[in-house]
Amino acid sequence: VQLQASGGGLVQAGGSLRVSCSASGCTLSGYGMAWFRPAPGKAREFVAHISGTGLSKFYADSVKGRFTISTDNAKNTLYLQMNNLKPEDTAVYYCAASSRPHFCDYDKPESYDWWGQGTQVTVSS
Repeated sequence: VQLQASGGGLVQAGGSLRVSCSASGCTLSGYGMAWFRPAPGKAREFVAHISGTGLSKFYADSVKGRFTISTDNAKNTLYLQMNNLKPEDTAVYYCAASSRPHFCDYDKPESYDWWGQGTQVTVSS
């Protein structure tokens, strides 16, 4: 399984950006997927998770109501739509995949089997 993240860039505070994660070597349908980003004291901080069925979505409190995670099974791609961006959202965003479609510890990096290389998102004030 290989994951390729893209779509990062520079945006002003209050703006929007969508990052993507294309997968090869697997079919995303049935895989639990997530986005993480580094944070002070943490190598990877949980941002958002979508279950293998796409029916369950979970978000970190810091992004709830602003970010939306989704998948396009036809394109085998994971997305993170980020609205009302804040300077504190500046980070490298990493996508991750698990062979388990459903699991409780979705906010832990060690729950995921494969990782993309990350895409930089910079929010200017």
